[in-house]
Amino acid sequence: MSNDNKVILEIRDHIAWVYLNRPEKLNGLDMDMFNGLVAAAKKIRKDRSVRAVILAAKGASFSAGLDFKAVSKTPSMIPKLFLKFPWTKMNLAQRIAHIWRDLPVPVICAIHGNCFGGGMQIALAADYRIATPDANLCIMEMKWGLIPDMSGMVTLSRLTRVDIAQELTMTGRQFSAEEGYEYGLISKLAADPQAEALALAETIATKSPDAIAATKYLFKKTWKADTWKALRWERWVQTRLLGRKNQQIAMKNGLAGKDKAPKPFVNRRSFR
Repeated sequence: MSNDNKVILEIRDHIAWVYLNRPEKLNGLDMDMFNGLVAAAKKIRKDRSVRAVILAAKGASFSAGLDFKAVSKTPSMIPKLFLKFPWTKMNLAQRIAHIWRDLPVPVICAIHGNCFGGGMQIALAADYRIATPDANLCIMEMKWGLIPDMSGMVTLSRLTRVDIAQELTMTGRQFSAEEGYEYGLISKLAADPQAEALALAETIATKSPDAIAATKYLFKKTWKADTWKALRWERWVQTRLLGRKNQQIAMKNGLAGKDKAPKPFVNRRSFR
């Protein structure tokens, strides 16, 4: 699945690989890539066999951010990205990142090379970010006299301290993935982020897909919530798991001996 192959979606062994594929432009985001990423996320949501997503990129960099040359050549791109319809909660620019937070499966982002601006905001919206130590990161919008407006205000506030978020946003300076790891913006450093992402995704794929979806949903609802609200959500989500097919399979697998092959899980249910 692609928009002129600028976004590639491959699903194999319950894992969806989503590749940014505009390497000649360092995966700078144009309109086709915005539409392609949204289409890929929609397809993943509908496919209940998918248990994890890996966001990666072809070429030398993860993404150089918004392609301003493409914007200048297509002025209609600006209103298409930034105007919001009254019946929607976000515009297309925000949706391109937030869609990964909103999927009912964990999203792992593998970062290499440059990860700037809009590319950085997409990465921050993943559940887990693995980067090469020398990857070059930047919240670049200040360079253009702008602010990060692709859900960056949501993700930065959950991942790092406000002083760090403000400094990186106000200066627009470049920083290494090693710094990003210290700030809480990168989850893990690895020489081969895609291999590490695959290992994590394969581990997740062996667990109950219902419990994994419920866990992501529960953290989304309760992270930084007050105690009583979090406890209410715990009870409600748990009641939706107890006694269901995948929970029964997990119990049987957990009680079976190590010499017995685990029973495969059925396709996941949604938690929304």
